[in-house]
Amino acid sequence: MQKITPNLWFDEQGEEAANYYVSVFSARPGAPDRPESRILNISHYGEAGPRPAGMVLTVDFQLEGQRFTAINGGPEFSFTEAVSFLVTCETQEEVDYFWETLSSNGGQEGRCGWLKDRYGLSWQIVPAGMEEMLTDPDQEKSQRAMKAMLGMKKLDLAELRRAFEGS
Repeated sequence: MQKITPNLWFDEQGEEAANYYVSVFSARPGAPDRPESRILNISHYGEAGPRPAGMVLTVDFQLEGQRFTAINGGPEFSFTEAVSFLVTCETQEEVDYFWETLSSNGGQEGRCGWLKDRYGLSWQIVPAGMEEMLTDPDQEKSQRAMKAMLGMKKLDLAELRRAFEGS
């Protein structure tokens, strides 16, 4: 059993967002035949409210085996960059896919691999190996990679490696 489940607060778009996220992760390059991203359960408000009876209350869903809950709690809260989800990508093709898919249709590109999707949720789309470059004990190499990263929106693994190696 998963000990901690991120709970995402939406006004009324929880089911729509959960379906969107499941579709994004299910269609990613290299996605397994066995779905590790899917809707698990949907609950609805009853007569006790506080929202209309029958309206979707929560959607439990899974992305890459990680469980999430979307709640239609009302307009009181919205997402900020203070919380984001980091997606580690094995290939540049996967970086490109997540970047283009999540930032499209009303999303916003940010700097250094950060973006906001159409619902305002922040994501960090990073290539595998980037953390090792940025934390390498050779400060010259790690600082070159950092400088390259700071000049990017969508992260380019080949360019980060070139900067890291000094070539």
